[in-house]
Order: sequence, then structure tokens, then C-alpha cells
Amino acid sequence: VEGYDAIGEIGLDFACSTNREQQLLIFQAQLEIAQKSAKGVVIHCVRAFEPTMKILSEYQLRAVIFHGFIGSVQQAEQAIKRGYYLSFGEGAFRSPRTLEAMRTIPLSRLFAETDESQISIEKIYEMIAAERKIEVAELQTQIENNYNEIFLQHNDR
Repeated sequence: VEGYDAIGEIGLDFACSTNREQQLLIFQAQLEIAQKSAKGVVIHCVRAFEPTMKILSEYQLRAVIFHGFIGSVQQAEQAIKRGYYLSFGEGAFRSPRTLEAMRTIPLSRLFAETDESQISIEKIYEMIAAERKIEVAELQTQIENNYNEIFLQHNDR
């Protein structure tokens, strides 16, 4: 686990045909590794928000980032309340409820991503900044600060 800042993308996908019990066991094993090594985790969560949150509550993790967050304001609030981060990509713009979540979470808990999108990260920043009614530079600075808060400051200890 040395040489890595985070473990991921790990999590639960209840939209696929993989056995849920196997997914749960593997996810818990990965979280054990993250906890023991003081690494953050990048979470894959598809149609499994409540089970994911329940499992995460059993671990003391350096940081939790929900990759490709597609969820409601209420789900976003639950995650933010626990100190988790949400990462938004192109898919967020296809969901009105996710756009509302993106607009309302604190910038200090937000990341941006391209994942498998053909859209550049610069364009994703522009789209998020427009939704948030802020300048792209402000968004970029905050995302950099979020990264530094999780990874750089931890590595300096």
C-alpha cells in the first residue's frame, strides 16, 4: 500500500450481476486495508448508497471521496455531514437532483472528474462553475485545496 495516496475505486454496484454478498466482503476487506494503512478511499457506489454509508460508518478512514456522485441533496447532505467528499463528472449534468446537490454542497467538499467522458476536465470545471455561479479559477483553487487537505498535509506528517 506504500506509494499510494488512496485506495480505489472500491465499493458496491447493485446494478450489476456480481453477487452482493461477495461485493460486501471484498469492500469490507478493502476498507480494512485502507484503515490500517491510513489511506483515503475513492468510492464506487451504484444503487447502493444506504448500504455503502452503513459499512463506511464502521471504519475510521483518512478520507472518503464518492466518485461520480449521482445522488440526491439528502444523500449529499448525509455524506457531507460525515466529512466525506463528492466528485462530480459529466453524468451529474443528466440528473436534476444531482445538479441540485452539486449546487448546495460546500465547495470544501467538492471534486471534479472526467472518468470515461470525452469532455476535458477544463470543460467539467466550466460546467460546475456555471452551476455554482462562481469563477472557474475559484473552483480550481478550492479543488486544489481539497486535494491538499486530504493528501499533501497527511503526507507531511
